[in-house]
Amino acid sequence: MAHITEITGTYSELIARAALLANGWTVYESETAEAHDILAQDPLSGAYVKIQVKTIRQRSDRNNELVVYAKKGNGEPYAKSDAGYIVGVWAQNGEVPRVYMFENKGYGEYWASEASAAKRWVELSISLDREAFSTTAAVAA
Repeated sequence: MAHITEITGTYSELIARAALLANGWTVYESETAEAHDILAQDPLSGAYVKIQVKTIRQRSDRNNELVVYAKKGNGEPYAKSDAGYIVGVWAQNGEVPRVYMFENKGYGEYWASEASAAKRWVELSISLDREAFSTTAAVAA
């Protein structure tokens, strides 16, 4: 059986992919191991961006603040060349996960209260709105 950290990491990555897809991003899969978890195409600009996915932890010893640990296996923070964006997945037991996306600034940790996360980070819905896609396609045609 897989270790809980591997299961949690895989779950977070799958939820991040679903949230990106639900928000109009095109998500690509790599056949080789990369420094980033996801390569995706921005639905507005068409730009391709590298994304690192992390599980958000809530620190009860720090006023229940949310923290994203954004370090590689060697302890170094992700450089902008590794990933332009960080997607954090906050999955509490039994709750629908919440997904936040923000620019990678090369920090090893990103902190926010739940209230400030709503202002500083972009929350991505995991709900698929089919009408938004058909409207976009009709406008583009």
